[in-house]
Amino acid sequence: MKKLFFAVAVLCVTAFSTTTVNAQSGFLRFGLKGGANLGKLDGKGYKDGFNLGYHLGGFAQVNLTKGFGVQGELIFSSTQTKTTSDFSEIYNTDNLSDNGKKINLNYLSIPLLANFSLGSPRIKLQVGPQFSALVSNKNVFKGANDAFHGGDISGVAGLWIQLPIVNISARYVVGFTDVKNVNDVTNTGNWKNQAIQLGVGVTL
Repeated sequence: MKKLFFAVAVLCVTAFSTTTVNAQSGFLRFGLKGGANLGKLDGKGYKDGFNLGYHLGGFAQVNLTKGFGVQGELIFSSTQTKTTSDFSEIYNTDNLSDNGKKINLNYLSIPLLANFSLGSPRIKLQVGPQFSALVSNKNVFKGANDAFHGGDISGVAGLWIQLPIVNISARYVVGFTDVKNVNDVTNTGNWKNQAIQLGVGVTL
């Protein structure tokens, strides 16, 4: 997964460089963004519901034609979840202290988004894939040995409001891949990431 992530990163940089050179009529914007990351991990053994985290990063946006453009981002996001009483059953342990322990997951993500103007060039619908690499995971409980894969592939949909300097974004991210390490964990069903991201940024 990490090899795939870095390959996507190289392709992303190459694509934006080529697009910038060739699309003479296009308009290129760069910027920084950050905000709340409301994430959760769907799966047996983890508490249901969204938990507050954060995300920080930057973006490059190219308007190719009137009403359509593309946007690539490099985002660091942090989220957490808590275990439930089912977690002891998953790991075949009677350690009741595993219940309610926090799991912190930190990802470096590359969303590749298509931008569609919604009546106004300042309001855009954004859709596309996101490729993420797990950069750290803090499993603060006993019995688990690297329970998570090194990455995730997700789908992204949301809105982007482009003001003269400030930009505002809201998006929903849903994971397509099972993020657990199947060699270490069994009888869990699927573990999939979901997130609601609310962001504010500046266009440089």
